[in-house]
Amino acid sequence: MILEHLAWPEIVELREKNGGLLLLPLGATEQHGPHLPVAMDTLLAEAVCHAASGRTGVPVLSALRYTVSQGHTPKWPGTFSLRHETFIATLRDLAAWAVATGWKRLLFINSHFGNDAPARVAVDQLRLAHLGKLQVGLIHVFQLSEAIWKSYTADAADLHANRAETSLMLHLHPDLVHMDRLAGSDDPDRTTDAVFSYPVAQTSLNGVTGAPSQATKEEGAALFEQMTAALVAKIHKAIIEEPPLPAQHWNGLTKSPYA
Repeated sequence: MILEHLAWPEIVELREKNGGLLLLPLGATEQHGPHLPVAMDTLLAEAVCHAASGRTGVPVLSALRYTVSQGHTPKWPGTFSLRHETFIATLRDLAAWAVATGWKRLLFINSHFGNDAPARVAVDQLRLAHLGKLQVGLIHVFQLSEAIWKSYTADAADLHANRAETSLMLHLHPDLVHMDRLAGSDDPDRTTDAVFSYPVAQTSLNGVTGAPSQATKEEGAALFEQMTAALVAKIHKAIIEEPPLPAQHWNGLTKSPYA
């Protein structure tokens, strides 16, 4: 159920179902090696959300395509990043509109590692700013289960455009994968014993960390199904979940000190 394809009367009906839950995919626009499209993260976030929506009926907002890619540099063209503060403000603004238009629950469904820190800050701010009005959470598609995370990191802990991501694209958008470049795209993880944090230009020769040459369409299909099933389970829980303590313990705190 893609919200931008609907008119407002249908949206009103949807708002009253499934606990007033919305999904917001968080992607990115950044280089993914010589073989994958710069929309890799956005395409994945959209696909998982749309598949899960098809099984649950929970509507999906338009994906955020320009997010935080501060771990990259201009060395390889294609990356367009927001500042952390801009991204946080964007999430806060969209959440404010969700509250103003009657939605009760909002899940950020993220497929990009660089969004983790700022998205967590946004959630931290939003859960207080809209206390009692909006339940908000962050889910990473690559950490929906231990099995999924194991598949993601099988060839590199500091992965990027690796076997797992390439397999997913071979399943979802094979026409966007440059098969002729796979054999020469492998680049090892050089951060295993690192003490400091480095941008990709200091750790990778070609924007890849991992072994995309090992990718298969079959592996991508299996991994995508695991992601979808796990997200569906999370959604079913989110539809009915309430705060651990009843309102009598916190309903006098419904105005944020920063509002």
